Amino acid sequence: MGMNLEERVRSAVAALLYATGESQTELALALGVSQAQVSRRQAGSAAWSLADCDAVAAHYGIDAIDLLTGPTRATESLPTERRRAPGRRADTARSAATVQDGETR
Repeated sequence: MGMNLEERVRSAVAALLYATGESQTELALALGVSQAQVSRRQAGSAAWSLADCDAVAAHYGIDAIDLLTGPTRATESLPTERRRAPGRRADTARSAATVQDGETR
């Protein structure tokens, strides 16, 4: 049996976090929520709302349908410029994303 919709969204968000090298904290900041709220949604103790899905999709530059379809489609739809460099660890990508032109973001 396949994943239900909630599982597909959680898996897609996890795959996008990995593919971009972002942390839950960075995603939370972009969505205007706390890292704990993202964590609860990812753990399944709270649900991602449709508005959340729209916001996550917009943040990653993908269509909400691609997010709802699951991790494979979501990561395939991710724009190339949003992907972390191949062979680069996720925490390295995060560090590079937070410091640009000598300014900490």
